[in-house]
Amino acid sequence: MEGWTQTMSAGPLLGIAAAAIAVLLVMVIKFRVHAFLTLILVSLLTAFATGIPADQIVPTMVDKFGGTLGSVALLVGLGAMLGKLVEYSGGAGVLADRMISIFGEKRAPFALGVASLFMGFPIFFDAGLIVMLPVIFAVAKRLGGPVLLYAIPAAAAFSVMHVFVPPHPGPVTASELYNANLGLLLLVGVIIAFPMWLISGYFWGRVTAKQHPFKLSDALFGEVDDNEVTNPPTVGTVLAMLLLPMVLIFMNTGLDFLRSLGMVDSSQGWYHVLSALGKTPIALLISTLVAMWVLGTRRGESGNALQKLLDSALGPICSVVLITGAGGMFGGVLQASGIGDALSDSLNNIGLPVIVAAYLVAVIIRLAQGSATVALVTAAGLMAPAVSGGDFSSLQVVAITLATAAGSVFAGHVNDSGFWLVGRLLGMDVKTTLQTWTVQQAIESVVGFVFACIVFVIF
Repeated sequence: MEGWTQTMSAGPLLGIAAAAIAVLLVMVIKFRVHAFLTLILVSLLTAFATGIPADQIVPTMVDKFGGTLGSVALLVGLGAMLGKLVEYSGGAGVLADRMISIFGEKRAPFALGVASLFMGFPIFFDAGLIVMLPVIFAVAKRLGGPVLLYAIPAAAAFSVMHVFVPPHPGPVTASELYNANLGLLLLVGVIIAFPMWLISGYFWGRVTAKQHPFKLSDALFGEVDDNEVTNPPTVGTVLAMLLLPMVLIFMNTGLDFLRSLGMVDSSQGWYHVLSALGKTPIALLISTLVAMWVLGTRRGESGNALQKLLDSALGPICSVVLITGAGGMFGGVLQASGIGDALSDSLNNIGLPVIVAAYLVAVIIRLAQGSATVALVTAAGLMAPAVSGGDFSSLQVVAITLATAAGSVFAGHVNDSGFWLVGRLLGMDVKTTLQTWTVQQAIESVVGFVFACIVFVIF
């Protein structure tokens, strides 16, 4: 924030952050105040308490809310439309039946998770989850089991790929700051991604489904009676609709990956055109338009019917979008207050081993302001001088990069927009989301750090 510098020390700032989170949880869980209103109020009080200039408080809140809302609203809105088309046409049910027939009922959660790992290679966490939801819900509906048994492995798979594996922006940017070998980072990231997902996604999904065995909520896509679906699409058609955004997004992330390796010239016009078409909102827009024709018009749906169908997809996700935006506002206010920077600077002076310090700095920034990508990039920027000044092998630098990534995903909670996105999409209240998703993120972080340390010690 221009013209203002935080003068409080790390101790008072940490106390303010802890108090803000406690007030938010008490208001939402105990007094049942709506999360959207609570997040706005707590963001306002936090801004005053941390000394942000009064004339900058509202602009800061609006800017952080709008920044989160701009991306989330497009992703969730377009994703919900695409999901509604897949669900209404009977495509989700067809694909769910085929998966169950191939893998069996007991292996359905494992199959959904592995499919999400592959989809998560090029596609961002939130976009991948919203695209996979109709299939996840269809499988849960067919088998009648707890929705978390099928949803947590898939969501964890997207999280693992987004945080640890190039060409996602967080690890790519961190590798550039650390001067890590991007090819080695990709190789090691892919190798450890599966066991990380297996522990923090598949196994934890089974545990948490027993603890919270609630069934599928139809709030997001609505109830579709399969007996009323005529002429459902083939499995190949449904897969093509789900893979289309992945292919388009891979065009963007793949080009960025090649740019970071110096293999393509990012100043060329064709580069910018293909990158724009592969941006997540544009990729989902193209996919939705194609699905309107393939799953709607070509199957005999009229223009008015399609319009009403797509309109019905937007109502249920309004609360998801607004609460997620407010969560981004809260995290943004904490970030603007300088809490994360103050804490990480204090920790940076303790003298811990570099790989441990990088992990803990990322953990603190993550807990303080919410965003995993911001925590990863900020921690890497802070630790880059120590890494460049040390005598580390190429694989050890990769291990430090992975340790920083592991810290950046630790225990996502109420100041993380992803926390609200996952919780609301899966129909969970705040307490349940803390007990399921926050714990999953903590397990993923710790397991990732352990694997990073193993790589660091061996090589």
